[in-house]
Amino acid sequence: MADSRDPVAVRAALVGEAARLRAELGEPIEGPGQMTYGSQAAAATHVFEQQRDLALRDRERAQLRQVEEALERLDAGAYGVCRSCGKPIAPERLEAIPWAATCIDCARAAR
Repeated sequence: MADSRDPVAVRAALVGEAARLRAELGEPIEGPGQMTYGSQAAAATHVFEQQRDLALRDRERAQLRQVEEALERLDAGAYGVCRSCGKPIAPERLEAIPWAATCIDCARAAR
């Protein structure tokens, strides 16, 4: 990922991730429509796949919110500062998860 000390690289990485997530969220989830199923198992499989896709979509929306919040923190000069304890977030954590809002200790404590 981007060097967490280079705001231009961080912004580019976050903007790219936001664009990827928006593209994913823009793809429609296939609904039941006029589909006919040959068996209850096929219908159940389709329902399961739809529920899985909806759960993934919810996860992508949450991640997009986190990325957008990271961009706001970058603009405000607060990027890389833990929102729980106020200490710096380790560069390694930000390189792995550029939208991280908390340091690893606070993230563990929140679990």
